[in-house]
Amino acid sequence: MTPQEPATHALTFEHGAVQIDAAIVADGFGIALPLLLERMRAGEITSRFEQGVDADNGRYRLTFFSKHRRFRIVVDQRGSIIQRTTLDYGDRLLPRSAHRPGA
Repeated sequence: MTPQEPATHALTFEHGAVQIDAAIVADGFGIALPLLLERMRAGEITSRFEQGVDADNGRYRLTFFSKHRRFRIVVDQRGSIIQRTTLDYGDRLLPRSAHRPGA
């Protein structure tokens, strides 16, 4: 899915890979799409993908990290957004605890 296509679901699951519309991530970070892509290529924005177990079975969590922010979305098995959250520490560094799985 390209950023220009309208998304009916935030995530798509194809051939064992997970794809997200980059515009959703850029919006979560509050930055323009070209800047998001530049920072991802430079390794300044990283991500983690987690699959739910037990009570969270059928849910997936994508978390994106920058030096000062964390953007997270939780989706159902169709890829529809259930929850979106952003932690913004302004000028302070994102604490290590915000990088832990499930935190």
